[in-house]
Amino acid sequence: MPSNKSVSDAPIVQFTNCRILRDHRLQREDLWVREGKILNPEKLFFDEKGSADVQLDCKDSIIAPGFIDVQINGGFGVDFSLATDDFKSGIDLVSQKILSHGVTSFCPTLVTSPPSVYHQVLPQLSVRNGGAHGAGILGAHLEGPFISKEKKGAHPEHCLRTFEEGAFQDLLATYGSLDCVQIVTLAPEMRRSSEVIRELTKRGICVSLGHSVANLSQAEEAVQHGATFITHLFNAMLPFHHRDPGIVGLLTSDKIPAGRRVFYGMISDGIHTNPAALRIAHRAHPKGLVLVTDAIAGMGLAPGRHTLGQQVVEIDGLNTYIAGTKTLSGSVATMDTCVRHFQEATGCSAETALEAASLHPAQLLGIEHKKGTLNYDSDADFLMLNDSLYVQATYIAGEEVWRQDVSGM
Repeated sequence: MPSNKSVSDAPIVQFTNCRILRDHRLQREDLWVREGKILNPEKLFFDEKGSADVQLDCKDSIIAPGFIDVQINGGFGVDFSLATDDFKSGIDLVSQKILSHGVTSFCPTLVTSPPSVYHQVLPQLSVRNGGAHGAGILGAHLEGPFISKEKKGAHPEHCLRTFEEGAFQDLLATYGSLDCVQIVTLAPEMRRSSEVIRELTKRGICVSLGHSVANLSQAEEAVQHGATFITHLFNAMLPFHHRDPGIVGLLTSDKIPAGRRVFYGMISDGIHTNPAALRIAHRAHPKGLVLVTDAIAGMGLAPGRHTLGQQVVEIDGLNTYIAGTKTLSGSVATMDTCVRHFQEATGCSAETALEAASLHPAQLLGIEHKKGTLNYDSDADFLMLNDSLYVQATYIAGEEVWRQDVSGM
């Protein structure tokens, strides 16, 4: 009988006694991994006549795809919107620390900043695979500065910009480079935004609508030009109104181009969105919901004063405010907390809660063929969780990169 060597020298690992999230449901199957990819066991048995080199008993854990956070401003004392010469060590620290919260890939997010900050930070940022060193980096999310003054939220007003003649060139000059940019959040009611949305989309960059006073027809026009995402739904936009529901109306709009899905981010921390609003959004458009942390430098730190780009923020419990105000400024909730809160608030299934943090962000970014699922040949980035959706272990490319320490329990 031929050995596994007939196709590859790499060892085959079989995860047994588990429930795998595949095709939207938890299935009692084994998971097979080789060379960082998920294997089809039928091909292994029948084509290669191969078998597992290592078997791991998962003790009835859930195995789900790794979480993908497409909006995270920093954490653990690191602020991605602060231009420093050792930016790389800061991003390395965050990517390492978020492994324990189930995040295997993320988009470092920069809030509205002066051009000098983008010019200094973006060249230090590179798209990279995850591993023992930390979660993978999918590219930057640039939230602003082309946003509405009325809905600036925690963004510094003196740094806001509008599109002038040659709008796209203006955007390029502001950011300096789009080489490793994955998402740009802008306000679609701005003059010349349509040409900018078209140019960004043409380059494979996801355009998100947010920090905006757009009405529904302006939001629909932006989607027709290529926008596919809404930045933290309900926050920093006009409130829902029955005669003109604004950006929120995109969730049930009949003017979305055929074959296109609009996704929307939700900060499911119990602070930014009332559970009733979370339920309304989820019931209106469940397949578009993407959980984001919108975490700031204070995530993982004690209450007190921290930064968010150019601003000072105060953390009080799970509330984060611009210092001296009651303006919310990002979150200190971790992704696994957001997943659990979402399930609790909506009463949805474990499968639905897990997919909102994995499959949906992967679909948004067009990477669902390799991330966000446990389909055959996809990247073996996955989590072991208990039935209460607490992360027990995190794997990237089939290698364990974090495990819950139970020795002291």
